Amino acid sequence: MADRLSAREAIALLSDDFHQLPVTEGAYAPDGPLAWQGYDASRARATERTGEDESVVCGRARIDGTPAVLIAFEFGFLGGSLGERTGDRLEAAYTYARAHRLPVVSLVATGGSRMQEGMLALTQLQRVARQSALTRAAGLPQLAVLRDPTTGGGWATLGAGADVVLALPGVQVGFAGSRVRPPEADPAAYTAQAQLAAGAIDAVVRPQELRETVGLWLALLTAPSTEPAPPPPALGTSDRLPDTGWSAVQRARSPERPRAQAYLDAYFTRRSAIGGDRCGGTDDGMLCGFGFSSGSDSRSASASGSGSGSGSGEHALGGRAIAYAAQTGTATRPAGYRTASRLIRLADRLGIPVLTLVDTPGAANDAEAERQGVGAAIAELFGAVATARTPLTTLLIGEGGSGGALALAAPGNTWATPDSYFSVIAPELAAAILKRPPEEAPGTADQLRVRPQDLVALGVVRGIVSGGAATSPPPPG
Repeated sequence: MADRLSAREAIALLSDDFHQLPVTEGAYAPDGPLAWQGYDASRARATERTGEDESVVCGRARIDGTPAVLIAFEFGFLGGSLGERTGDRLEAAYTYARAHRLPVVSLVATGGSRMQEGMLALTQLQRVARQSALTRAAGLPQLAVLRDPTTGGGWATLGAGADVVLALPGVQVGFAGSRVRPPEADPAAYTAQAQLAAGAIDAVVRPQELRETVGLWLALLTAPSTEPAPPPPALGTSDRLPDTGWSAVQRARSPERPRAQAYLDAYFTRRSAIGGDRCGGTDDGMLCGFGFSSGSDSRSASASGSGSGSGSGEHALGGRAIAYAAQTGTATRPAGYRTASRLIRLADRLGIPVLTLVDTPGAANDAEAERQGVGAAIAELFGAVATARTPLTTLLIGEGGSGGALALAAPGNTWATPDSYFSVIAPELAAAILKRPPEEAPGTADQLRVRPQDLVALGVVRGIVSGGAATSPPPPG
């Protein structure tokens, strides 16, 4: 079990500048709405023990330079449980956040709803869910930091419902609290690490790193921009375009070719990753998150075709905030597509431009991928891209394998590197479907016109980026 911090200790991890919001609430009936015998005495003992008069402390804080509304649960006050007064304070905090256009950070530590208030306590979850939804609709980010324990309705609303979910090491996380789980349940399943592996949280963060981590997230998520992300420069060793379709395929498949990690390292000065699809899955082959790019012309690629803008939305931490979703060269799993959809929808809601890097031989096509709904996951990503209002930019950095690659591509603003190809189907598979012998795969690649310069001529991509000067594709032929 992790060390249990008080609400004030948790606040101190994030901010030295915290001002509690004023509290206005009516008087309780004796022993609460259910006249639960001894309830008033329990509350009095909780106040004496913790110094708090309710299970949440709400206020305005400055976290590593960014103002935010901060909500901290006091687990020592009746197990951090939610009652009517808790709901009053949470609603007031969210209302204040919307009125002042501030992000919301919740430091959650709760055992669930307060039994002494019965169903009136449980219905506070609906109040919290509504306030969270209104804040989401207002375009304001919500972050959660999970403390020990985070269970019940607190996990199912303030915790799991946040845009970015962080957790302290070793904390209990789960809908079922420790006293109501099946006796045979594996305790390891109800931990932050298990939730991370299941794609339900984004990161486990040590207490001494929490202020910097939350501060970076707030800076990234509160820096909107209307300008598209410029495509990165190509990182390959040669700007020479492939002579044949088969050579394009071989270059894209080369283990020596730079992959997504190298492109992200070169493009961003600082970045933070989101992890997981919130449906029980993760995919290491899809890297998603937000980062600061310098936004300067020197960091953007020179490209053939029409140029893409850069420049607005600069932040004090250095550069523009840009969201990214990047394939790493592997077959993309359903969880990868769902995580990318989650990333694009969050960026769209916050007004942050998106950069996608396409590099996959195609969608995973094994039986487990089918059981996990790969078709539905790809459809979801196509929909997220098609309906995004924030500008999207795509760079094809390697293999572009059929619909599993196209789902991540920005219509009308996709670029290619000299080390890439895009195809309706892999040349070997096309040859097999056409009942051609395997040795005819190279010729089939030429027929499919998969080279970067072919893609420009076909109007599939806007242009070809290089490591420096513009690359003009030769005439098709």
